[in-house]
Amino acid sequence: MPHLFSPVKIKNIEFKNRLMVSPMCEYSSEDGFANDWHLVHLGSRAVGGAALVITEATAVSPEGRITAADLGIYKDEHIAKLKQITDFIHQHDAVAGIQLAHAGRKASHLVPWDGGRQIPSTQPGGWITVAPSALPFTENEEPPAALDKAGIEKVKTDFKAAALRAVKAGFKVVEIHAAHGYLVHEFLSPLSNHRTDEYGGSFENRIRFLLEIVETVKEVWPEENPLFVRISATDWTEGGWSADDSVALAKVLTGKGIDLIDCSSGGNAASAKIPLKPGYQVEFAERIKKETGMLTGAVGLITEAEQADNIIRQGQADLVIMAREFLRDPYFPLRAAHQLDHDVKWPVQYSRAKWQ
Repeated sequence: MPHLFSPVKIKNIEFKNRLMVSPMCEYSSEDGFANDWHLVHLGSRAVGGAALVITEATAVSPEGRITAADLGIYKDEHIAKLKQITDFIHQHDAVAGIQLAHAGRKASHLVPWDGGRQIPSTQPGGWITVAPSALPFTENEEPPAALDKAGIEKVKTDFKAAALRAVKAGFKVVEIHAAHGYLVHEFLSPLSNHRTDEYGGSFENRIRFLLEIVETVKEVWPEENPLFVRISATDWTEGGWSADDSVALAKVLTGKGIDLIDCSSGGNAASAKIPLKPGYQVEFAERIKKETGMLTGAVGLITEAEQADNIIRQGQADLVIMAREFLRDPYFPLRAAHQLDHDVKWPVQYSRAKWQ
């Protein structure tokens, strides 16, 4: 029976265990550049024993950033520092992944510790945001510009160029961000997509944008390397994207070269009531896995070793994706292995500190 520290092979990449560091925005870049903060932040999780370390939401264009301090991969100059980071991660027996993202109507904001509010395009530091429809996320925000066909083509081109840079930077996994109310999710959900063309209306039309991004990324992404998609499995709002929609999407993606769905939720409706509790999103990963055969990753208030282990042992998901617990403890995998009586490889520099 697979357990938390069982290896798993996806495409040609073997992951030494089932623990993945979730993308977590650091808001610590200038003009999209990674720096030593990102090297230490991501590198320490590799040293700590995670099998897969994924960057924060990495913008495919300047206007696709949530804030001006977001990490980016929208120009070739970004590659060098990212390559240093991926080399370090791989030196420590982990796999480096990157989440490619466009914030859509949730772009042009202050960083959270400065209040996080939207900066209107008429104010210094702000820019015009884009979305499938000219609908703001909240009533007090500036409406986005609805993307025309040329704008849609630009976004697809930006994702393709970003994926090619990711190859050059040494990443072994790409995750397309289609969750949390950002641009791709905005196309998926009827709450934010009121279009009447081939990108709106029916389920088939609303998933078209994501499918076209997948296809354009695959043109440059090595076939032997895994390609993930992160979704919000439900909007937690009546009339929005639903768990049934997510299952239907997963059935389509199984035939489009996607290897795993990272199952989060919410983010597209400011009024959504989300029932927070330990493991509150695991059910979505379990349902998609069981009904479609797609590999899934489970996320959402997973904080304990036994809790994470049970998700794998019970067949609810194939990876456990953790965020806040990795912020609290970069070495969670080493501690979890000790608690679960598994022998794992420690960095030789830390071996004198192993539990006896």
